[in-house]
Amino acid sequence: MSDTPQQQQPQQVQIKADEKEMLGQYSNLAMIHHSPEEFTFNYVYVFPNVAAAGAPQGKLVASVIVNPAHAKRLWRALGENIARYEAQFGTIRENPAPAVAPTVGLLQ
Repeated sequence: MSDTPQQQQPQQVQIKADEKEMLGQYSNLAMIHHSPEEFTFNYVYVFPNVAAAGAPQGKLVASVIVNPAHAKRLWRALGENIARYEAQFGTIRENPAPAVAPTVGLLQ
């Protein structure tokens, strides 16, 4: 018997998804809220050139709730991916101002 601890083999995670989920959802606005226990990411699609009473309209396409540690891992992974993207395709230009006013509310 060996005195060295056995190395754990990384386990592959099998993920089931139907075609609709595999297609994904497009979002052009993300709202992030947090509490001591969780971060909530609300992804919204704001319809272009559609306004009721002068205000843009949109639809919530996904809401994801994660714990703070996972939110930090997500932030780090997104930063690494943006750096790799920009190294391959060039700097991502941001719009000078958000397309939607920051006063966005959700209707139920």
